[in-house]
Amino acid sequence: MTPIRSEPETPSPDGDAAVQIVSFYQSQKKIYPRAVTGLFITWRWILVWVTQLAFYVTPWLAWNSRPAILFDLGARRFYVLGLVLYPQDFIYLTALLIVSAYSLFLFTAVAGRLWCGYACPQTVYTELFMWVERKFEGDRAARMKLDGAGWTVERVWRKAAKQAAWIAIALWTGFTFVGYFTPIRTLAGEVTSLSFGPWETFWVFFYSFATYLFAGTMREQVCKYMCPYARFQSAMLDRDTLIITYDAERGEPRGSRSRKADPKTLGLGACIDCNLCVQVCPTGIDIRKGLQYECIGCAACIDVCDDVMAKMNYPKGLVRYDTENGMERKLTRAQVLRRTLRPRILVYVAILFVVCGALGTSIALRPPFRVDVVRDRTSMARVVEHGDVENVYRIQVMNATETEQHYSVSVDGLPGLRLRTPVAFDIAPTQSLWVPLTLQVPFDTAAKTAPGAHPVHITIVREGAAGQEERAQREKSSFILPR
Repeated sequence: MTPIRSEPETPSPDGDAAVQIVSFYQSQKKIYPRAVTGLFITWRWILVWVTQLAFYVTPWLAWNSRPAILFDLGARRFYVLGLVLYPQDFIYLTALLIVSAYSLFLFTAVAGRLWCGYACPQTVYTELFMWVERKFEGDRAARMKLDGAGWTVERVWRKAAKQAAWIAIALWTGFTFVGYFTPIRTLAGEVTSLSFGPWETFWVFFYSFATYLFAGTMREQVCKYMCPYARFQSAMLDRDTLIITYDAERGEPRGSRSRKADPKTLGLGACIDCNLCVQVCPTGIDIRKGLQYECIGCAACIDVCDDVMAKMNYPKGLVRYDTENGMERKLTRAQVLRRTLRPRILVYVAILFVVCGALGTSIALRPPFRVDVVRDRTSMARVVEHGDVENVYRIQVMNATETEQHYSVSVDGLPGLRLRTPVAFDIAPTQSLWVPLTLQVPFDTAAKTAPGAHPVHITIVREGAAGQEERAQREKSSFILPR
Protein backbone atom coordinates (compact mmCIF):
# COMPACT_ATOMS: atom_id res chain seq x y z
CA MET A 1 0.00 0.00 0.00
CA THR A 2 1.21 3.51 -0.85
CA PRO A 3 0.44 6.22 1.75
CA ILE A 4 -1.29 9.57 1.28
CA ARG A 5 -2.86 10.40 -2.07
CA SER A 6 -4.80 13.64 -2.50
CA GLU A 7 -7.97 13.73 -4.60
CA PRO A 8 -9.16 16.85 -6.47
CA GLU A 9 -11.16 19.34 -4.50
CA THR A 10 -14.96 19.06 -4.83
CA PRO A 11 -17.54 21.72 -3.94
CA SER A 12 -19.49 21.33 -0.69
CA PRO A 13 -23.28 20.86 -0.90
CA ASP A 14 -23.97 24.47 0.15
CA GLY A 15 -21.44 25.86 -2.30
CA ASP A 16 -19.64 27.91 0.36
CA ALA A 17 -16.38 26.00 0.68
CA ALA A 18 -14.34 23.37 -1.12
CA VAL A 19 -13.88 19.94 0.42
CA GLN A 20 -10.62 18.09 -0.23
CA ILE A 21 -10.81 14.29 -0.09
CA VAL A 22 -7.58 12.69 1.07
CA SER A 23 -7.03 8.96 0.59
CA PHE A 24 -4.33 7.67 2.91
CA TYR A 25 -3.87 4.43 1.00
CA GLN A 26 -4.22 3.32 -2.57
CA SER A 27 -4.08 -0.12 -4.09
CA GLN A 28 -0.63 -1.41 -4.98
CA LYS A 29 -0.21 -1.30 -8.73
CA LYS A 30 1.16 -4.56 -10.09
CA ILE A 31 4.51 -4.28 -11.83
CA TYR A 32 5.20 -6.29 -14.98
CA PRO A 33 8.99 -6.18 -15.49
CA ARG A 34 10.08 -6.70 -19.06
CA ALA A 35 12.79 -9.20 -19.96
CA VAL A 36 16.14 -7.68 -20.87
CA THR A 37 19.50 -8.88 -22.14
CA GLY A 38 22.92 -7.37 -21.68
CA LEU A 39 26.12 -7.36 -19.67
CA PHE A 40 24.64 -6.70 -16.24
CA ILE A 41 21.74 -9.12 -16.52
CA THR A 42 24.28 -11.76 -17.58
CA TRP A 43 26.26 -11.12 -14.41
CA ARG A 44 23.06 -11.28 -12.37
CA TRP A 45 22.27 -14.72 -13.78
CA ILE A 46 25.83 -15.91 -13.19
CA LEU A 47 25.43 -15.01 -9.52
CA VAL A 48 21.97 -16.61 -9.41
CA TRP A 49 23.52 -19.87 -10.60
CA VAL A 50 26.56 -19.61 -8.31
CA THR A 51 24.59 -18.77 -5.16
CA GLN A 52 21.83 -21.30 -5.75
CA LEU A 53 24.17 -24.13 -6.70
CA ALA A 54 26.11 -23.43 -3.51
CA PHE A 55 22.91 -23.32 -1.44
CA TYR A 56 21.24 -26.43 -2.88
CA VAL A 57 24.33 -28.62 -3.30
CA THR A 58 26.29 -27.90 -0.10
CA PRO A 59 24.06 -29.89 2.31
CA TRP A 60 24.61 -33.02 0.18
CA LEU A 61 28.40 -32.83 0.35
CA ALA A 62 30.00 -35.30 2.76
CA TRP A 63 33.01 -34.80 5.03
CA ASN A 64 34.25 -37.51 7.42
CA SER A 65 31.02 -39.49 7.02
CA ARG A 66 28.81 -36.52 7.90
CA PRO A 67 27.57 -33.41 6.06
CA ALA A 68 30.30 -30.93 5.19
CA ILE A 69 28.22 -28.09 6.63
CA LEU A 70 25.94 -28.96 9.54
CA PHE A 71 24.59 -26.79 12.34
CA ASP A 72 23.57 -29.39 14.91
CA LEU A 73 21.61 -27.29 17.39
CA GLY A 74 20.56 -30.29 19.47
CA ALA A 75 24.15 -31.35 20.12
CA ARG A 76 25.31 -27.71 20.18
CA ARG A 77 27.98 -28.34 17.58
CA PHE A 78 28.58 -26.64 14.24
CA TYR A 79 30.50 -28.56 11.59
CA VAL A 80 32.18 -26.51 8.87
CA LEU A 81 34.27 -28.81 6.69
CA GLY A 82 37.01 -30.06 9.06
CA LEU A 83 36.22 -27.51 11.74
CA VAL A 84 34.05 -28.39 14.76
CA LEU A 85 32.71 -25.34 16.60
CA TYR A 86 31.05 -25.17 20.02
CA PRO A 87 28.98 -22.45 21.71
CA GLN A 88 32.23 -21.26 23.30
CA ASP A 89 33.40 -20.38 19.78
CA PHE A 90 30.81 -17.61 19.47
CA ILE A 91 33.65 -15.16 18.88
CA TYR A 92 34.08 -16.60 15.38
CA LEU A 93 30.47 -15.76 14.53
CA THR A 94 31.07 -12.24 15.81
CA ALA A 95 34.11 -11.90 13.56
CA LEU A 96 32.14 -13.26 10.61
CA LEU A 97 29.39 -10.69 11.19
CA ILE A 98 31.99 -7.92 11.36
CA VAL A 99 33.48 -9.09 8.05
CA SER A 100 30.01 -9.19 6.47
CA ALA A 101 29.15 -5.71 7.72
CA TYR A 102 32.36 -4.09 6.54
CA SER A 103 32.13 -5.88 3.20
CA LEU A 104 28.67 -4.40 2.77
CA PHE A 105 30.00 -0.95 3.68
CA LEU A 106 32.86 -1.38 1.21
CA PHE A 107 30.70 -2.52 -1.71
CA THR A 108 28.15 0.23 -1.06
CA ALA A 109 30.78 2.96 -0.83
CA VAL A 110 32.36 1.77 -4.10
CA ALA A 111 29.32 1.06 -6.27
CA GLY A 112 26.07 1.47 -4.35
CA ARG A 113 23.67 -1.40 -3.81
CA LEU A 114 25.71 -4.18 -5.40
CA TRP A 115 24.52 -6.64 -2.75
CA CYS A 116 20.87 -5.84 -3.43
CA GLY A 117 21.20 -6.02 -7.18
CA TYR A 118 23.23 -9.18 -7.53
CA ALA A 119 23.43 -11.38 -4.42
CA CYS A 120 20.59 -10.60 -1.99
CA PRO A 121 18.35 -13.70 -1.58
CA GLN A 122 15.28 -11.54 -2.19
CA THR A 123 16.70 -10.38 -5.53
CA VAL A 124 17.96 -13.83 -6.50
CA TYR A 125 14.71 -15.66 -5.78
CA THR A 126 12.59 -12.90 -7.32
CA GLU A 127 14.63 -13.22 -10.52
CA LEU A 128 14.19 -16.99 -10.42
CA PHE A 129 10.44 -16.76 -9.86
CA MET A 130 10.03 -14.15 -12.63
CA TRP A 131 11.91 -16.45 -15.01
CA VAL A 132 9.38 -19.19 -14.24
CA GLU A 133 6.55 -16.69 -14.73
CA ARG A 134 7.84 -15.72 -18.17
CA LYS A 135 8.10 -19.37 -19.19
CA PHE A 136 4.42 -19.98 -18.46
CA GLU A 137 2.82 -16.58 -19.11
CA GLY A 138 5.16 -14.86 -21.57
CA ASP A 139 6.90 -11.52 -21.42
CA ARG A 140 5.46 -8.23 -20.18
CA ALA A 141 2.86 -7.58 -22.88
CA ALA A 142 1.64 -11.19 -22.84
CA ARG A 143 1.30 -11.18 -19.03
CA MET A 144 -0.62 -7.92 -19.05
CA LYS A 145 -2.93 -9.23 -21.75
CA LEU A 146 -3.43 -12.49 -19.87
CA ASP A 147 -4.29 -10.70 -16.62
CA GLY A 148 -6.62 -8.33 -18.43
CA ALA A 149 -8.61 -11.12 -20.05
CA GLY A 150 -11.32 -13.18 -18.39
CA TRP A 151 -10.80 -16.55 -16.76
CA THR A 152 -10.31 -18.63 -19.88
CA VAL A 153 -9.03 -22.18 -19.98
CA GLU A 154 -5.64 -20.92 -21.18
CA ARG A 155 -5.35 -18.44 -18.31
CA VAL A 156 -6.32 -21.08 -15.74
CA TRP A 157 -3.78 -23.67 -16.86
CA ARG A 158 -0.96 -21.12 -17.25
CA LYS A 159 -1.58 -19.63 -13.82
CA ALA A 160 -1.95 -23.08 -12.23
CA ALA A 161 1.25 -24.36 -13.85
CA LYS A 162 3.15 -21.27 -12.70
CA GLN A 163 1.87 -21.62 -9.14
CA ALA A 164 2.76 -25.31 -9.10
CA ALA A 165 6.31 -24.51 -10.22
CA TRP A 166 6.62 -21.75 -7.61
CA ILE A 167 5.39 -24.05 -4.84
CA ALA A 168 7.81 -26.79 -5.92
CA ILE A 169 10.76 -24.36 -5.84
CA ALA A 170 9.65 -22.98 -2.47
CA LEU A 171 9.26 -26.45 -0.93
CA TRP A 172 12.65 -27.58 -2.21
CA THR A 173 14.18 -24.39 -0.84
CA GLY A 174 12.60 -24.97 2.59
CA PHE A 175 13.73 -28.60 2.57
CA THR A 176 17.28 -27.57 1.68
CA PHE A 177 17.34 -24.90 4.39
CA VAL A 178 16.39 -27.41 7.08
CA GLY A 179 19.04 -29.74 5.62
CA TYR A 180 21.68 -27.42 7.09
CA PHE A 181 20.40 -28.24 10.60
CA THR A 182 19.34 -31.87 10.18
CA PRO A 183 21.50 -34.18 8.01
CA ILE A 184 19.79 -33.86 4.66
CA ARG A 185 19.99 -37.55 3.76
CA THR A 186 18.33 -38.40 7.07
CA LEU A 187 15.77 -35.69 6.43
CA ALA A 188 15.08 -37.02 2.93
CA GLY A 189 14.48 -40.51 4.34
CA GLU A 190 12.09 -39.09 6.92
CA VAL A 191 10.21 -37.13 4.27
CA THR A 192 9.80 -40.12 1.95
CA SER A 193 8.61 -42.29 4.85
CA LEU A 194 6.42 -39.47 6.25
CA SER A 195 8.11 -39.83 9.64
CA PHE A 196 9.90 -36.49 10.01
CA GLY A 197 9.57 -34.63 13.30
CA PRO A 198 7.32 -31.67 14.08
CA TRP A 199 10.12 -29.11 14.19
CA GLU A 200 11.50 -30.17 10.82
CA THR A 201 7.97 -30.03 9.40
CA PHE A 202 7.36 -26.56 10.80
CA TRP A 203 10.59 -25.06 9.47
CA VAL A 204 10.32 -26.67 6.04
CA PHE A 205 6.87 -25.22 5.52
CA PHE A 206 7.68 -21.91 7.22
CA TYR A 207 10.73 -21.25 5.04
CA SER A 208 8.86 -22.49 1.97
CA PHE A 209 6.00 -20.11 2.69
CA ALA A 210 8.42 -17.20 3.24
CA THR A 211 10.16 -17.93 -0.07
CA TYR A 212 6.86 -18.14 -1.95
CA LEU A 213 5.47 -15.00 -0.29
CA PHE A 214 8.52 -12.78 -0.69
CA ALA A 215 9.76 -13.87 -4.13
CA GLY A 216 6.45 -14.79 -5.76
CA THR A 217 3.92 -12.37 -4.30
CA MET A 218 5.47 -9.38 -2.57
CA ARG A 219 8.61 -8.98 -4.69
CA GLU A 220 9.49 -5.30 -4.97
CA GLN A 221 7.38 -4.44 -1.91
CA VAL A 222 9.95 -6.21 0.28
CA CYS A 223 12.71 -3.98 -1.11
CA LYS A 224 10.64 -0.80 -0.98
CA TYR A 225 8.85 -1.10 2.34
CA MET A 226 10.43 -3.85 4.45
CA CYS A 227 14.18 -3.76 3.82
CA PRO A 228 15.92 -1.20 6.09
CA TYR A 229 18.98 -1.06 3.86
CA ALA A 230 17.20 1.18 1.35
CA ARG A 231 16.65 3.75 4.11
CA PHE A 232 20.18 4.06 5.44
CA GLN A 233 22.17 3.45 2.25
CA SER A 234 22.49 7.21 1.70
CA ALA A 235 24.69 7.38 4.80
CA MET A 236 27.23 5.13 3.06
CA LEU A 237 27.26 6.94 -0.29
CA ASP A 238 29.30 9.99 -1.23
CA ARG A 239 29.94 11.99 -4.37
CA ASP A 240 32.55 9.49 -5.59
CA THR A 241 30.34 6.41 -5.26
CA LEU A 242 29.44 4.70 -8.52
CA ILE A 243 25.68 4.81 -8.87
CA ILE A 244 23.24 4.22 -11.72
CA THR A 245 22.72 7.65 -13.24
CA TYR A 246 20.86 9.19 -16.14
CA ASP A 247 22.83 11.78 -18.11
CA ALA A 248 20.16 14.49 -18.23
CA GLU A 249 22.44 16.97 -19.99
CA ARG A 250 22.83 14.56 -22.88
CA GLY A 251 19.34 13.05 -22.80
CA GLU A 252 17.12 16.13 -22.43
CA PRO A 253 14.88 17.29 -23.89
CA ARG A 254 13.57 13.82 -24.59
CA GLY A 255 11.21 12.89 -27.40
CA SER A 256 10.41 10.22 -29.96
CA ARG A 257 11.87 10.33 -33.44
CA SER A 258 12.83 8.02 -36.29
CA ARG A 259 16.23 6.39 -36.52
CA LYS A 260 17.23 8.56 -39.46
CA ALA A 261 16.22 11.83 -37.83
CA ASP A 262 18.93 14.18 -36.56
CA PRO A 263 18.16 14.96 -32.89
CA LYS A 264 20.04 18.27 -33.10
CA THR A 265 17.83 19.43 -35.94
CA LEU A 266 14.75 18.48 -33.92
CA GLY A 267 16.14 20.13 -30.81
CA LEU A 268 16.04 16.85 -28.88
CA GLY A 269 18.42 15.01 -26.62
CA ALA A 270 19.52 11.39 -26.92
CA CYS A 271 16.56 10.00 -24.91
CA ILE A 272 13.79 8.87 -27.28
CA ASP A 273 11.30 8.59 -24.40
CA CYS A 274 10.63 4.90 -25.09
CA ASN A 275 10.06 4.21 -21.36
CA LEU A 276 11.83 0.86 -21.65
CA CYS A 277 13.99 1.79 -18.67
CA VAL A 278 10.80 1.95 -16.62
CA GLN A 279 9.37 -1.24 -18.09
CA VAL A 280 12.41 -3.36 -17.20
CA CYS A 281 12.75 -1.98 -13.65
CA PRO A 282 11.69 -4.62 -11.09
CA THR A 283 10.63 -1.88 -8.65
CA GLY A 284 8.85 0.24 -11.28
CA ILE A 285 10.85 3.49 -10.90
CA ASP A 286 11.97 5.95 -13.57
CA ILE A 287 15.73 6.34 -13.32
CA ARG A 288 15.46 9.57 -15.34
CA LYS A 289 14.07 11.23 -12.20
CA GLY A 290 17.35 10.63 -10.41
CA LEU A 291 18.56 8.03 -7.94
CA GLN A 292 15.71 6.87 -5.67
CA TYR A 293 15.74 4.72 -2.57
CA GLU A 294 13.63 2.10 -4.38
CA CYS A 295 16.47 1.44 -6.85
CA ILE A 296 18.08 -1.92 -6.03
CA GLY A 297 21.03 -1.40 -8.37
CA CYS A 298 20.18 -4.26 -10.74
CA ALA A 299 21.30 -2.15 -13.77
CA ALA A 300 18.52 -3.51 -16.02
CA CYS A 301 17.89 0.07 -17.16
CA ILE A 302 21.52 0.34 -18.29
CA ASP A 303 21.27 -2.82 -20.38
CA VAL A 304 18.02 -1.85 -22.11
CA CYS A 305 19.10 1.77 -22.70
CA ASP A 306 22.41 0.67 -24.22
CA ASP A 307 20.44 -1.64 -26.53
CA VAL A 308 18.19 1.26 -27.61
CA MET A 309 21.18 3.56 -28.14
CA ALA A 310 22.84 0.92 -30.32
CA LYS A 311 19.69 0.59 -32.46
CA MET A 312 19.49 4.37 -32.84
CA ASN A 313 23.23 4.55 -33.69
CA TYR A 314 23.84 6.79 -30.66
CA PRO A 315 26.74 6.37 -28.23
CA LYS A 316 25.95 4.11 -25.30
CA GLY A 317 26.02 5.29 -21.73
CA LEU A 318 22.97 7.54 -21.53
CA VAL A 319 22.16 5.53 -18.40
CA ARG A 320 25.35 4.25 -16.82
CA TYR A 321 27.37 3.69 -13.67
CA ASP A 322 28.93 7.04 -12.80
CA THR A 323 29.57 9.29 -9.83
CA GLU A 324 28.14 12.69 -8.97
CA ASN A 325 31.58 14.25 -9.33
CA GLY A 326 32.10 12.39 -12.58
CA MET A 327 28.88 13.75 -14.04
CA GLU A 328 29.47 17.33 -12.92
CA ARG A 329 33.16 17.54 -13.83
CA LYS A 330 32.94 15.43 -17.00
CA LEU A 331 35.56 13.03 -15.70
CA THR A 332 36.80 10.18 -17.86
CA ARG A 333 36.16 6.58 -16.88
CA ALA A 334 39.78 6.20 -15.76
CA GLN A 335 39.54 9.32 -13.58
CA VAL A 336 36.30 8.09 -12.01
CA LEU A 337 37.83 4.70 -11.17
CA ARG A 338 40.96 6.28 -9.70
CA ARG A 339 38.84 8.40 -7.37
CA THR A 340 37.25 5.28 -5.92
CA LEU A 341 40.50 4.65 -4.00
CA ARG A 342 39.65 7.35 -1.48
CA PRO A 343 40.43 7.26 2.27
CA ARG A 344 37.18 5.64 3.44
CA ILE A 345 37.63 2.79 0.95
CA LEU A 346 41.19 2.22 2.11
CA VAL A 347 40.02 2.21 5.75
CA TYR A 348 37.34 -0.40 5.00
CA VAL A 349 39.87 -2.56 3.15
CA ALA A 350 42.40 -2.25 5.97
CA ILE A 351 39.82 -3.23 8.59
CA LEU A 352 38.73 -6.22 6.51
CA PHE A 353 42.32 -7.39 6.11
CA VAL A 354 42.96 -7.09 9.86
CA VAL A 355 39.75 -8.87 10.88
CA CYS A 356 40.12 -11.62 8.25
CA GLY A 357 43.77 -12.11 9.20
CA ALA A 358 42.92 -12.31 12.89
CA LEU A 359 40.06 -14.72 12.20
CA GLY A 360 42.21 -16.97 10.01
CA THR A 361 45.08 -16.95 12.50
CA SER A 362 42.76 -17.75 15.40
CA ILE A 363 41.22 -20.69 13.55
CA ALA A 364 44.64 -21.99 12.49
CA LEU A 365 45.96 -21.83 16.07
CA ARG A 366 42.75 -23.09 17.64
CA PRO A 367 43.58 -25.94 20.07
CA PRO A 368 42.20 -29.39 19.17
CA PHE A 369 40.73 -29.74 22.66
CA ARG A 370 39.41 -27.50 25.40
CA VAL A 371 39.93 -27.76 29.14
CA ASP A 372 38.03 -26.25 32.04
CA VAL A 373 39.21 -26.83 35.64
CA VAL A 374 36.70 -26.47 38.46
CA ARG A 375 37.34 -26.95 42.17
CA ASP A 376 34.96 -29.44 43.75
CA ARG A 377 32.96 -27.16 46.02
CA THR A 378 31.41 -30.11 47.87
CA SER A 379 34.81 -31.21 49.16
CA MET A 380 37.07 -28.76 50.99
CA ALA A 381 40.78 -29.18 51.58
CA ARG A 382 41.34 -32.01 53.97
CA VAL A 383 44.13 -33.82 55.81
CA VAL A 384 44.40 -37.50 55.01
CA GLU A 385 46.62 -40.30 56.32
CA HIS A 386 50.28 -39.53 57.04
CA GLY A 387 49.32 -35.84 57.32
CA ASP A 388 49.09 -35.28 53.55
CA VAL A 389 46.76 -32.48 52.38
CA GLU A 390 44.28 -33.29 49.64
CA ASN A 391 42.23 -31.09 47.26
CA VAL A 392 39.61 -32.37 44.84
CA TYR A 393 38.90 -30.91 41.39
CA ARG A 394 36.82 -31.68 38.34
CA ILE A 395 38.13 -31.04 34.86
CA GLN A 396 36.08 -30.91 31.67
CA VAL A 397 37.91 -31.90 28.50
CA MET A 398 36.24 -31.29 25.12
CA ASN A 399 37.56 -33.19 22.13
CA ALA A 400 37.27 -30.74 19.21
CA THR A 401 38.40 -33.30 16.63
CA GLU A 402 36.50 -36.01 14.79
CA THR A 403 38.71 -38.86 15.95
CA GLU A 404 38.98 -40.55 19.34
CA GLN A 405 41.75 -39.06 21.46
CA HIS A 406 43.75 -40.26 24.48
CA TYR A 407 44.61 -37.80 27.25
CA SER A 408 46.73 -37.85 30.41
CA VAL A 409 47.14 -35.37 33.27
CA SER A 410 50.16 -34.04 35.14
CA VAL A 411 50.49 -31.34 37.86
CA ASP A 412 53.10 -28.97 39.27
CA GLY A 413 53.33 -25.80 41.35
CA LEU A 414 54.10 -26.93 44.92
CA PRO A 415 57.00 -29.10 46.12
CA GLY A 416 55.91 -32.72 46.14
CA LEU A 417 52.54 -32.01 44.52
CA ARG A 418 51.21 -35.19 42.97
CA LEU A 419 48.11 -36.96 41.68
CA ARG A 420 46.65 -39.41 44.16
CA THR A 421 46.27 -41.88 41.28
CA PRO A 422 47.45 -41.52 37.67
CA VAL A 423 44.77 -40.04 35.42
CA ALA A 424 44.39 -41.10 31.78
CA PHE A 425 41.24 -41.35 29.70
CA ASP A 426 39.86 -41.55 26.16
CA ILE A 427 37.23 -39.22 24.66
CA ALA A 428 35.09 -40.09 21.64
CA PRO A 429 35.06 -37.77 18.60
CA THR A 430 33.50 -34.33 19.23
CA GLN A 431 32.52 -35.34 22.76
CA SER A 432 33.32 -33.92 26.19
CA LEU A 433 34.02 -35.62 29.51
CA TRP A 434 34.10 -34.57 33.17
CA VAL A 435 37.00 -36.22 35.02
CA PRO A 436 37.52 -36.14 38.83
CA LEU A 437 41.00 -35.14 39.89
CA THR A 438 42.55 -35.47 43.37
CA LEU A 439 45.80 -33.65 44.18
CA GLN A 440 47.92 -34.26 47.28
CA VAL A 441 50.74 -32.41 49.00
CA PRO A 442 52.99 -34.30 51.47
CA PHE A 443 53.02 -33.38 55.15
CA ASP A 444 56.51 -31.85 54.99
CA THR A 445 55.48 -29.38 52.31
CA ALA A 446 52.26 -28.51 54.11
CA ALA A 447 54.15 -27.90 57.36
CA LYS A 448 56.69 -25.58 55.73
CA THR A 449 54.22 -23.64 53.57
CA ALA A 450 51.95 -20.87 54.75
CA PRO A 451 48.25 -21.77 54.86
CA GLY A 452 45.87 -20.40 52.20
CA ALA A 453 45.57 -20.61 48.44
CA HIS A 454 48.64 -21.41 46.38
CA PRO A 455 48.81 -21.43 42.54
CA VAL A 456 49.23 -24.77 40.86
CA HIS A 457 49.14 -25.85 37.22
CA ILE A 458 47.29 -28.78 35.72
CA THR A 459 48.60 -29.94 32.35
CA ILE A 460 46.39 -32.02 30.05
CA VAL A 461 48.34 -33.83 27.36
CA ARG A 462 46.90 -35.25 24.16
CA GLU A 463 48.89 -38.33 23.26
CA GLY A 464 49.48 -39.72 19.80
CA ALA A 465 49.19 -43.28 18.53
CA ALA A 466 52.68 -44.18 19.79
CA GLY A 467 52.04 -42.68 23.21
CA GLN A 468 54.03 -39.55 22.41
CA GLU A 469 52.84 -36.10 23.38
CA GLU A 470 51.11 -34.29 20.51
CA ARG A 471 49.61 -31.28 22.23
CA ALA A 472 49.50 -30.01 25.81
CA GLN A 473 47.28 -27.44 27.46
CA ARG A 474 48.24 -25.89 30.77
CA GLU A 475 45.54 -24.56 33.11
CA LYS A 476 45.99 -22.59 36.32
CA SER A 477 44.12 -23.33 39.54
CA SER A 478 44.73 -23.02 43.29
CA PHE A 479 45.57 -25.49 46.02
CA ILE A 480 44.21 -24.75 49.50
CA LEU A 481 46.35 -25.52 52.58
CA PRO A 482 44.30 -25.47 55.79
CA ARG A 483 45.44 -23.68 58.92
